[in-house]
Amino acid sequence: MTTGPGHQVAHQVAIVGAGFSGLCMAIQLKRDGVRDFVVFDKGADIGGVWRDNVYPGCGCDVPSHLYSYSFARYAGWSRAYPKQREILDYLHRCVRRWKLGPHLRLGTEIVAAHWEPQERLWRLRDAAGSEYTARVLVCGVGQLNRPRYPSVAGRETFAGAAFHSARWDAAWPPEAFAGKDVAVIGTGPSAVQFVPEIARYARTLYVFQRSANWVIPKYDYAFGPLARRAFRTVPGLRLAMRGFMYAVVGETLLYSAIAGSPLGRVVQKFSTRHLNKQIPDDADLRAKLTPDFPIGCKRILISDDWYPALARDNVEVVTEPVTEVTTGGVRTADGRERDVSVLVYGTGFRATEFLAPIDIVGRDGVRLQDRWREGATAYLGIAVPEFPNMFLLYGPTTNLGHNSVVYMIESQVRYIMSWLRAARNGQVEVAEGALARYDATMRRLLSRTAWEGGCTSWYMTAGGRVVNNWPLRSYRYRMATSRPRARDFLVP
Repeated sequence: MTTGPGHQVAHQVAIVGAGFSGLCMAIQLKRDGVRDFVVFDKGADIGGVWRDNVYPGCGCDVPSHLYSYSFARYAGWSRAYPKQREILDYLHRCVRRWKLGPHLRLGTEIVAAHWEPQERLWRLRDAAGSEYTARVLVCGVGQLNRPRYPSVAGRETFAGAAFHSARWDAAWPPEAFAGKDVAVIGTGPSAVQFVPEIARYARTLYVFQRSANWVIPKYDYAFGPLARRAFRTVPGLRLAMRGFMYAVVGETLLYSAIAGSPLGRVVQKFSTRHLNKQIPDDADLRAKLTPDFPIGCKRILISDDWYPALARDNVEVVTEPVTEVTTGGVRTADGRERDVSVLVYGTGFRATEFLAPIDIVGRDGVRLQDRWREGATAYLGIAVPEFPNMFLLYGPTTNLGHNSVVYMIESQVRYIMSWLRAARNGQVEVAEGALARYDATMRRLLSRTAWEGGCTSWYMTAGGRVVNNWPLRSYRYRMATSRPRARDFLVP
């Protein structure tokens, strides 16, 4: 369907975002018999983060048999932890299986969404000026789609090649770094994956670390022909693998670190042993790589090759704060400038700025970003008062630090589908009191977790408020979203 500026197209449901969240919503609509829906995405392809992140070594830190829809479990994964291309291919298979192609509007960036109270619908506008209307708006843009750059002077003056890991320059495969002096600013989940890839080629690699991370082994390996055949043919094997990873690794071991339980301290000792084992002969480097906060405060990194990469003779871990990017290098607080010709930012995303920069205006002219000035909040991470018939996927307090977020997304989609069935021709809006009670509970529970253990993380706003994460085991979220509570919503 082609539209010119000003043209209006009406739909029953409009979904913004064609990553795991938006596609899950689209599939469930199709399975429920709803045909009048559209999925917008600013990119030229589906996939969200798995389309955008193509840096060397890019992959998932959730086991492959757990990182898929429960209704579309996949037998063909090639390894224990899937790589970017394989995940994107999986999503394309889902699009083909459920024939979502006619519903996709790719290359269409939604920049504004305004609620029309008289007509009880949402009016959307894209970057080209075209307009669309929908009775229900579902926002599935995710938390990790807008790169964050460090606020240091001189970034624009750098004369060499510079790019963010989430906007990797295709002209720079790992071998292109051969003989180059390279700086990497940031040591988060993306850097853990691409640094080992480029460290093998760079002449000198400076890794600028603001704070150390707790790292545990990944134990990644390729599935051999026998294992892959077994996953295809042995009844229940994939489900058993999925259940083990979910219950034992995620809900028990990794969650214990977040909850600060005695078992969590065992996980921290395990992480320390991993560091000591992989860097046995360099006490100074081990000291740089030992965090000064409890495990779980920041995202636990999972890697088999991060520490060996940092221990290479051509790699230097720099812990002095970066104060300036110059035309030819990076200067730190001690006044030293390290000359480099390539600069890679592994500094993560603007994860706490949910739905920005879309201008979303709800009932009585209330702007969502004004309402979220002190930090994003949403009832169950899904609904916001004063924004009728609008639902969020992967919204505030729905990120996980211990398990597969796909599980959370499916919980949210089921919940939204329940409301769509109950109010198929009407209007629904969460009550202020329901959000206030939910938010108070989240604040109390979050205060008990390692996330508020004294570190700075992407889970926090500039004011120090954790807004991204769900503080309980994920099955508790599934229970909380199992059935809508009518008293928490307004249905005119």
